[in-house]
Amino acid sequence: MSIRVHATGAAAEAVDRLVPQLVSDLVASRIAGQDPTLWGPDAEEESAKRLGWTEASSISEPLVDEIIALRDRLRAAGVDHIVLGGMGGSSLAPEVITRTYGVELTVLDSTEPSQVLAALRDRLSSTAVVISSKSGSTVETDSQKRVYEKAFRDAGIEPTERIVVVTDPGSPLDQAARADGYTVFNADPNVGGRYSALTAFGLVPSGLAGVDIRQLLDEAAAVGLELAQDAPDNPALVLGAAIGGTTPLKDKLGIIADGTHIVGFADWAEQLIAESTGKLGKGLLPVVLETDSPELSLGLGDLQIVRLVADEEETREVRDGEIEVTGTLGAQLLLWEYATAIAGRLLGINPFDQPDVESAKIAARGLLDARPEPAPAVFSADGIEVRASAGLLDGVDTLDGALRALFTQLGSDGYVAVQAYLDRVAHPEFAELRDLVASRVSRPVTFGWGPRFLHSTGQFHKGGPAVGVFLQLLSTPEEDLEVPERPFTFGQLIQAQAAGDASVLAEHGRPVLTLTLTDVRAGLTALRSALA
Repeated sequence: MSIRVHATGAAAEAVDRLVPQLVSDLVASRIAGQDPTLWGPDAEEESAKRLGWTEASSISEPLVDEIIALRDRLRAAGVDHIVLGGMGGSSLAPEVITRTYGVELTVLDSTEPSQVLAALRDRLSSTAVVISSKSGSTVETDSQKRVYEKAFRDAGIEPTERIVVVTDPGSPLDQAARADGYTVFNADPNVGGRYSALTAFGLVPSGLAGVDIRQLLDEAAAVGLELAQDAPDNPALVLGAAIGGTTPLKDKLGIIADGTHIVGFADWAEQLIAESTGKLGKGLLPVVLETDSPELSLGLGDLQIVRLVADEEETREVRDGEIEVTGTLGAQLLLWEYATAIAGRLLGINPFDQPDVESAKIAARGLLDARPEPAPAVFSADGIEVRASAGLLDGVDTLDGALRALFTQLGSDGYVAVQAYLDRVAHPEFAELRDLVASRVSRPVTFGWGPRFLHSTGQFHKGGPAVGVFLQLLSTPEEDLEVPERPFTFGQLIQAQAAGDASVLAEHGRPVLTLTLTDVRAGLTALRSALA
C-alpha cells in the first residue's frame, strides 16, 4: 500500500463512529463521481464546477510531454533558472513538489519590493518566468508579469520567449497572453486553486524546473481507485473523519513533518484545509509545527496532532491521541484533497468556495485607489511604529505592553496569527518568532508570510471561529519598485494589502496589532526581547 493513515485517541473514536456512515452514504465513490450534492443545496452550484481534481492525474497526463518539450527548448537556449510568479494554490504546490524532488525553483509569491528586486537581479539572462493565475486577474501576478516584461526588454530579451503563462481558459490573462504571443498552458477550469496541485498549476513550473512530473502523476494514479472505494479502510475516509469528526471538535490541526521524505508539505496542507473549511464561523485551523514546538507539551484539548512519517515506520507504535500519515507525494496530495472535502461534509460547510478572501482584496484595491496617508502610530519604540485596532492600546506606550494588550484578548480556545509582510528570502529568521509567541501565550500560533497567506489562511481568519488575535509585522522598504503602467509601487501595494486585511479583520471584531519595523534587524531584536 502506497499510503497509510493511523489514528488513535479521539481521532480513532471519530473514525469508528463516522466511517461506517460515510461508507453507507457512498461518500468516496460519489466524490470520485463528482456528485455535487454531497455538501448540501447551498453548495451545489459551486461544487458542480470544482470536482475535476478527482481525475487530475489522468486529465493532466497529456500536459507532460508538452512541458518536457518546452523545458528542453529552454535549456537548449541556455535557460536553466525558473521563477514562478503566483499566489496561494498557484505557488504552494509547486514549492512542495520542487523541494521534495530537490530541484531549484524561485517562488516569487510576494509583493515585498526587496524580494521582487532580488528575484529580478538573479540570473535574468538565463531565467524563464512562469506567471500563474487561475482567475487571470490576480494583482500580485499581474504586477510580477509587468515587472519581468520590463526587465527582459531592458536587457534586450524578448519577453514572449521567456514568460510562460498558466491560467484558466478564457480568463483575461489567457486572452491577453495569447494575443501577445506568449506560450500559454490552460488548467482544468473545474478545479479550484487550492485543489490544483496535480493540474497545470502544479505541473508546469515543477516540470520546467526539472521535476519528474510523470512520476508524480503516477503516484497519484496509483491510489486513485483506493481513495474512491466505499470501504472502511479507505485512507481518505479515515483521515477525513479523524480531522473533521472529533467530539468535541479538535479544530486546531498541528501538522508535523517527522521523518517524511516530503519537504514543506504542511505549508501546502495549511492552505488547502484552512481556506476550504474556514467559513460560517466553523473550520479547521492547521498549525505548522516542528517536532519540538511548544504546543506539543501543553496538553491542549483542542489541538489534534498529525504526523507525517516515513514509509519504513509503518510498524511503530503511534503516539497516543495522534494521527500518523505516510505515503508518496503524489498520493498524499490526492489523499488530503479527498480528506478535506470529506471533512467539509462533516462540518456542514462548502469546501470549495472562499467568500471572505475577496473582502481583503477589495479593501486593498480601495486603499490603492485612494492611497490615504497611513494612520499615525500610537507610539514608536526601538525602531518600531506601533498601530492597532481601535481601543486595543488605550494607555499603552511600550512594545511589551502592546504585545500584552493583544495577548490578553486571547481566549481559552483562541489562537495567535503572526503575519509577516516581509522579505521571506532575506529574513527567514522572523519565522522563529512563532515559537517565542507560543511559549508566551501557551496557545496554538500560526505564522504566515504576507501577502501570500491572504490567498489561503486569510479565509479562515475572517470566516472561521472568531477566536484569533493578529500580529502584523511590516517593514519600511529601503528601495521601492514601480509596477510598470500602474499608478502604484510594490511598496504601496504590500502596505495596502496589509492595511486592507487589518481593516477587514477589525470589521469582523478581530484584534490586530501592527508593528512597522523601520529598522528590520533592530526591530527583530526588540521583538525577541519583548516576547522572551
